[in-house]
Amino acid sequence: MDYLGKARRVLDVEIFELQRLRERLDDNFSRAVELIKECVEARGKVVVLGVGKSGHIGNKIASTLTSTGSPAVVLDSLNALHGDLGMVADGDAVLALSASGETDELLRILPAIARFQVKIIAVCGDAHSTLAQNAHVFLDVNVEQEACPLNLAPTSSTTVMLALGDALAMVLLEARGFQKEDFAKFHPAGMVGRSLLMRVHQVMRPREALALVASDAKIREVLKAMSAVRAGAAVIADTDGKLLGIFTHGDFARHFQSDPKIGERLVADLMTLNPVSVGKDRLAVEVLNLLERHRIDDLVVVDEANVPVGIVDSQDLTRLKLL
Repeated sequence: MDYLGKARRVLDVEIFELQRLRERLDDNFSRAVELIKECVEARGKVVVLGVGKSGHIGNKIASTLTSTGSPAVVLDSLNALHGDLGMVADGDAVLALSASGETDELLRILPAIARFQVKIIAVCGDAHSTLAQNAHVFLDVNVEQEACPLNLAPTSSTTVMLALGDALAMVLLEARGFQKEDFAKFHPAGMVGRSLLMRVHQVMRPREALALVASDAKIREVLKAMSAVRAGAAVIADTDGKLLGIFTHGDFARHFQSDPKIGERLVADLMTLNPVSVGKDRLAVEVLNLLERHRIDDLVVVDEANVPVGIVDSQDLTRLKLL
């Protein structure tokens, strides 16, 4: 059996259905975004409904909405009529998920939900279904084919539903001006929280641990300064104390192969001018981006006057569990 070929077929079917979803996005999507945005800004919440596989997708959508600043709760369709409707309040937005739009357990709740002053967004695959007809906004997630070879197991349909939920959450994030700092408030633990909440001055090696030399220093003097603070790089400052360049152990190793007498040369001749730097009050996550983008191991930290105040060594980020 060609396992890889069959796996690619599954992905091809789901990609095809995602492309169909993209092509049929219309003003209803924009209306749904505005509806949820108005709800959240009025201190309401999104109530997510779904049964079976749609329920699993609903849980993920609710989690994504909540973590990006749009509070959402999942209403259990089986328990809704036995007290759980108490989590619904006037002004909320209801996001109801059903591939067919005719799920019995979900439809039984609609009359009870209609008693509240809420807006219902139907995410289903049939515009003529009972769910779609009783909603304020209909978002079409119909699929021509499931990725299941029997065309039975929810696969393409759940992928499309999940992708639409991600699109809603991400567009809402931008529409509401949600920033990295806001994201950090909801993700204080783990690498995400550490990298977003911490500032550069909290992860850098301070000035006293900085190998800081003048441009007329000889390479042997620079290496001595680096060894004294156990640093992999020296920072060169001009006569005003401002950042001029950087010289690393890697630079020394490369030049030594062609010039064994490199120790007597001036660092000004071999340093990297205007090195990549970062402000001491910037977010630590920017350090990660700069190190990766420029493929460097050492990042000079400067103050408002471009005076070196520290350095970030990528090895320190690993110790701080930021990498």
